[in-house]
Amino acid sequence: MANIKSAKKRILVNQKKADRNKAIKSAVKTSIKHVEAAVAAGDKEAAEKALLKATSAIDKAESKGVYHKNNASRKVSRISKAVNTLK
Repeated sequence: MANIKSAKKRILVNQKKADRNKAIKSAVKTSIKHVEAAVAAGDKEAAEKALLKATSAIDKAESKGVYHKNNASRKVSRISKAVNTLK
């Protein structure tokens, strides 16, 4: 454990940021799984609704600095492509 006051504060701040990032990443993964489940079931309407929510969650995570913009774009592209393959 750190002895210097500023080092102690950095530990607390970093832990808080890590917890926040972890929660956001978990929410994004869950929303992507909802899209993939709807695609696997062949339900285009549900997949499109889930895609909107997932895209929104990914964009928010990107704007907060949790994901790099290219990573976020890749995730959106992959799930959009999966939904667009449904008829």
